[in-house]
Amino acid sequence: MSELKIFLDKDINQDLIKTKKIAVIGFGSQGYGQSMNLKDSGCDVVLGLRLGGASDIKAKNYGFKTMSIEDAVKWADVIQVLIPDEVQAEVYENQIKPNMRAGQYLMFAHGFNIHFKKIVPPDDINVIMVAPKGPGHTVRSQYTEGKGVPSLIAVYQNPSGDGKEVALSYASAIGAGRAGIIETTFREETETDLFGEQTVICGGVSALMKAGFEVLTEAGYSPYMAYFEVLHEMKLIVDLVNQGGLADMRYSISNTAEYGDMTRGPKVISETSKKAMREILKDIQSGAFADEFTKEMATGHKYFDKLREENRNHPIEKIGEEIRSSFVWGRKENIIDREKN
Repeated sequence: MSELKIFLDKDINQDLIKTKKIAVIGFGSQGYGQSMNLKDSGCDVVLGLRLGGASDIKAKNYGFKTMSIEDAVKWADVIQVLIPDEVQAEVYENQIKPNMRAGQYLMFAHGFNIHFKKIVPPDDINVIMVAPKGPGHTVRSQYTEGKGVPSLIAVYQNPSGDGKEVALSYASAIGAGRAGIIETTFREETETDLFGEQTVICGGVSALMKAGFEVLTEAGYSPYMAYFEVLHEMKLIVDLVNQGGLADMRYSISNTAEYGDMTRGPKVISETSKKAMREILKDIQSGAFADEFTKEMATGHKYFDKLREENRNHPIEKIGEEIRSSFVWGRKENIIDREKN
């Protein structure tokens, strides 16, 4: 295993990114979080957007200068592409690539399109990555609290020779240098990120919570009790794990819970589960998942929409809405405000 190297603000030329003109393409979760932090860090940033659209209006309400994507690319030294994975290749071919010049820095927050060669930049373009390991709204909320979200950087093409330094400086400007920055590769970030999302932190956890809810309610237990036991308490446990690993979580819970954790957990997530994980990893590594997802989105995303609707209507969601609207505990300003950000 290679030695872990964590970069902090003290290790970084924080002024380097301030000598560059930055175009952030997109004003969704990451576009919002990163551009707000860049602006507050004193960077020269514009938003490349569809002029007159909802994102353009939101960005202007936050005081940003906006341009068409084409004009933003012509103006910028650094182009951070923060639109959804499924539209990046088309936007790149039609609006970004024709307006690029040698020596620019094409940046991504996820390696999907570069690694799977949906986007193939010319050799005279620097291709780098700054990937915060958290949603864009958290990137923003942590920054405003004087903190930061740990981030990954990677360099794919480096004709100018300073791609790593530019990536580190950009990462510092969005707050990552306050928390820690790790260098990786486009391949490693892409494949591990997809695997984590699909098998553990999103797919695995949501499927596990729904299954637990269904088992309890089918056995006749109150859906409100089931919700609290399999979903509500998840954040409390994950916060402990995030702070000090599984050891801190097990130190905090009861002996009963700890014994049940270590003796029953492996019966749920067993060798059968790991076999399924290995198959999912193979699909990621081969590009099969990337091709499946790209095709689904390009052909009208009907199956995706069907899955979204089914999940929105799952009883655990309905019960959760009722509980959260009635419960006082934990109420504070929401990280996500769909009208504003």
